Amino acid sequence: MKKMRKVVAITVVASMLAMCAACGSKTPALDESSATRAYETGMWIPDEQVALAATPGDPALLAAASTALDLVNQERAAAGLSALSWSNGLAATASVRAKEIVTLFSHTRPDGSDWWTVDGNIMFGENLAEYYNTPESVVEAWMNSPTHRANILEGEYLTCGISIYEVNGDWYWAQEFGY
Repeated sequence: MKKMRKVVAITVVASMLAMCAACGSKTPALDESSATRAYETGMWIPDEQVALAATPGDPALLAAASTALDLVNQERAAAGLSALSWSNGLAATASVRAKEIVTLFSHTRPDGSDWWTVDGNIMFGENLAEYYNTPESVVEAWMNSPTHRANILEGEYLTCGISIYEVNGDWYWAQEFGY
């Protein structure tokens, strides 16, 4: 049976942010013994999330993620927008999400929580894709989808992290956006 390629996009809307702000922090308070690493935001990431994000990356996949960002920035430049800067924090969250979508291809995480709960302090938009094995093909697919295109061309986004997780030759992509 032929595998179908899928892409999914989501953006947090202002009402959701307001609702979350009213609820308090989206991430539980962590003490130093329950976390192992601080990312550029200064936020501690739980051990189980670090274990997912810290898996050594395949240099070819890292290069493909970098190329995808270059292609996204070409699309933004053509639209008169500034380039997105690479964010190590968003790349770490993208790594978690790329691995999770192997189990559940959705903006809902396998544990039932929302996609942005990996790190709600920096994640404000997400594009996902599976079975696209080149940066050119995934960026083309994202640009041909109105919701993905909207994320890529959102002028207020300033940062981006992209990760690819490979399983049996299939690539699973997560692209995370921030301010």
